[in-house]
Amino acid sequence: MNTTLATTAHIPVMLNETVDAIIPKAGDAIIDGTYGAGGHSALILERIGANGKLLAIDWNEHAVRGCAERYAEDTRVTCAVGNFAEMADIARLSLFPKANAVILDLGISSDELHHSGRGFSFSEDEPLIMTYSDNEETIADILKHVSEDDLAAIIKTYGEERYAARIAREIKGAMPVETTGQLVAAIMRAVPNQGKKYRIHPATRTFMALRIYANRELENVETAIKNLPNVVASGGRVAIISFHSLEDRIVKHRFRELAKEGKITLITKKPIIPSDEEIKINPRARSAKLRICIVNPSLSTTH
Repeated sequence: MNTTLATTAHIPVMLNETVDAIIPKAGDAIIDGTYGAGGHSALILERIGANGKLLAIDWNEHAVRGCAERYAEDTRVTCAVGNFAEMADIARLSLFPKANAVILDLGISSDELHHSGRGFSFSEDEPLIMTYSDNEETIADILKHVSEDDLAAIIKTYGEERYAARIAREIKGAMPVETTGQLVAAIMRAVPNQGKKYRIHPATRTFMALRIYANRELENVETAIKNLPNVVASGGRVAIISFHSLEDRIVKHRFRELAKEGKITLITKKPIIPSDEEIKINPRARSAKLRICIVNPSLSTTH
């Protein structure tokens, strides 16, 4: 077993496939835009050698503190609090060179889902926060002022939930809703056929929709791809793992647009997906899609 990775509680989906995709070499400067529990970064550091550089970014301050503690003695590593949509500014302020590669894992880690205390999971009764950053408005506060119609639209758009209108009506009728337990109870009252065995928990889509909305996750993906010219060196590689159809759609369409403009070269016309073996070991991997591109010289600009 790889001893470096064995210290990491959360192993990312398609870890080896993703790191292999960016072909890290000795001396490379690489950005892990979604550090999380550090699985990608640990493997990258093994590949880039003593003269390589790693910029590890995460929106969650706890994750960045963990990064700073873990690599306190490693001068190759710069840990920064921020969203991957801000990579260009973070790299510039950190005096980080143009990156030879960027990795973005858009999934929420198991640790964050179950142990953050921020209400990401419907299986825990926690305060209804659901944001990665303390600077963002919590879901509990959003629910206080959002209209029933707008709430239904959020749940329908970001969660693709067929019972969005019923769920929104039940949530607004149950206000104040300030904990995950209260939110789950409202959702369960709204969903019909309570005796039916559902493929996924009835609260799954609503929780996902609210999290995506509160953290502006789709907008951040759009911004990150738009800003690739200011982040990645000519010939540099970008690997993005998505777990939600809306996110993957954005990555696919934006990559295709840039490719048509001659600004990138697509490596994956179709996404790479996890093996059946990985899905058996880690069921959350089943929806993952990995897309890869190379930045062409015409796209690259200086900081």
